[in-house]
Parts: sequence; C-alpha cells; structure tokens
Amino acid sequence: MKSTPFSAETYSEKAIQTYYMVAQRNHIDLSGLADKKANTILAVCAVIISAILTGSAKIFKVDFDHFILVPTAIFLFFMVLTMVLSIMTTMPKLSTGTFDKELVKEHKVNLAFFGNFHKMKLEDYEWAVKYMQEDTAEIYKMLTTDLYFLGSVLDKKFKLLNLTYLTLIIGVIISVISYLVAFYFHYNTTV
Repeated sequence: MKSTPFSAETYSEKAIQTYYMVAQRNHIDLSGLADKKANTILAVCAVIISAILTGSAKIFKVDFDHFILVPTAIFLFFMVLTMVLSIMTTMPKLSTGTFDKELVKEHKVNLAFFGNFHKMKLEDYEWAVKYMQEDTAEIYKMLTTDLYFLGSVLDKKFKLLNLTYLTLIIGVIISVISYLVAFYFHYNTTV
C-alpha cells in the first residue's frame, strides 16, 4: 500500500481550509455579480428614461396635447422605482468599525469583517488577531460566522435584485400598454 505525504489530520485541515477559501470566493463572486447586474439595470433605466423623455417631448411639441403625459408619468414612476431598488441592492451597510477587548475575549466579534475594525488602531486589531489565533477552533468559528453573514448579505442582494427585475418587467408592460392606449384614443378621437 502506497503511503501518502499527508496524515489524516493534515489532509482534513487542508480540506477545511480549502472549503473556507472556495466558499468565501464563491460568496464574493456572487456579490460582485449581483452588483454588476444592479449597475446594468441602473444604466439601462437611465438610457431608457432619456430616450422616452426625448420622444415624449417631441410628441408634446408637435401636438400640444397632453395625451402623452399620463403614460410618460407611469413610465417614469416605474423606471425611477427600478433605479432606486438597484441602488439599494449595491448600497453597503456600514457598521461602527470598533470593538473592545471584552468582546474579543468573549468571542463576540468577527475579526474577518472589515466593518468591525476599520476605525480602530492597528495595535488593537493586531492584539485581537493574536488573541484569536491562540484557539484554532475560534478561527474556524470566526470564518464560519463570516461566511454566514456573507450569505445573509447575498440573500438580501438577490432578493432586492429579483424585486428590481420584477419592477422593471411590470413597469415596462404597464408603460407600453398605457402608451398604446393613449395613442389609440388620441388618434381615434382626432380623426
């Protein structure tokens, strides 16, 4: 039987570390994907708003009729709502950025998340990391907590992103119908 250079303990340790690295990378990639999609929706809505407002203004100047105002208002409402939702999808949640030594000793602070320490002095953060490194189980607990909260953030982002898409779809459908109705009644009553 061929021996392996890794003992069962070392192999398990490497597997655990690989799990955390892969899981964290997946979470970060998915978060970036959600942000890209939200930014794309934001850009598309801005272009569509510009085009519709330009077209509606031209129609209004030619006909001097207000038939186009209601569908344009409906369209603007949904596009602005979609833009707000896409902005909310990418908006970061800020935290206090500080913790005290008691929280570290009680294992109640996640040192892997920048939001928990970004306002602290380097020496205090270094102390906390050294304290946490004395207990391997605590490191894994912290990494697990970090993954959990990354997943929670992803859940919120993707729910908001789905709501953004749904708002865009409903807004486009209702806006197109309202434009068709407005044009139909306008041209059938003026002929």
